[in-house]
Amino acid sequence: MNRKILIFSILMAATPGLAADSSVYKWTDDNGVTHFGDRQPTGKKAQQVNVRSGTSRNTSSNRVTPQERLNQLEEQQQATAERKKESAVEEANRKQREANCETAKANLKVISSNARIRVEENGEQRYLSPEEIDVQREKFEAFAEENCGPAPDNNTDQ
Repeated sequence: MNRKILIFSILMAATPGLAADSSVYKWTDDNGVTHFGDRQPTGKKAQQVNVRSGTSRNTSSNRVTPQERLNQLEEQQQATAERKKESAVEEANRKQREANCETAKANLKVISSNARIRVEENGEQRYLSPEEIDVQREKFEAFAEENCGPAPDNNTDQ
């Protein structure tokens, strides 16, 4: 009796594995009639149907190998990493522009509010002349305009 139960249990355990290995093919004949079978027809384009999931795949086309899938995944990950890197670079550039803008605004405020500007050259201190102050003001205004306006579009060459 125990031997019969053991054999029956082994057969029951093996049955799903046998069913999973079987293939079902689907094809349409010249009259437009759809056929299903356990063998791929000769000379006909057929799809192998996955009975468990209901999905089908074209058996005459190239299948994607695991190595190809791995390569595709690596390419996707590399593209994502490059986009993140570009985003980080753009973020750093934006922060640098903001800092430059604040510096330029502060310099303009100082140069506009003081009649006399003292600078150090070669270890000696001196006052800028009104003409030198105007030149410095123009430089600060140009720097502020460059950094405080909208960010330049770096993709104009594409």
